Amino acid sequence: MSAAVRVGVDRDLCCGAGNCVVTAPEVFDQDDEDGLVLLRRAEPPADAVDRVRLAVELCPTGAISVVPRPAHSAVAGSPDTSATP
Repeated sequence: MSAAVRVGVDRDLCCGAGNCVVTAPEVFDQDDEDGLVLLRRAEPPADAVDRVRLAVELCPTGAISVVPRPAHSAVAGSPDTSATP
C-alpha cells in the first residue's frame, strides 16, 4: 500500500496538456475555460497515489507536486485523538 500524500498544483506552470486528468481523473480535472489543471482532491485515496505519482512524472511543466502527509494530521470534523488524558 502507498503512503498517504498531499497533492499541490501550480496553475501558473500548467500548460493544459491534460496528462494528469487522463492518469488520475479522480484527483485532477481541467478548467473548461482555460484548460488548466484543477485539483479535485488534495488528499487522494490510497488506491490513487501511484497514479498521482505517475501524473507528476508525466507533467511536462512540473506543475504538480506531491508531499507525504503527516501520519497524525488533523482532519476537519475529526476528533483530536493525539492528546493524552
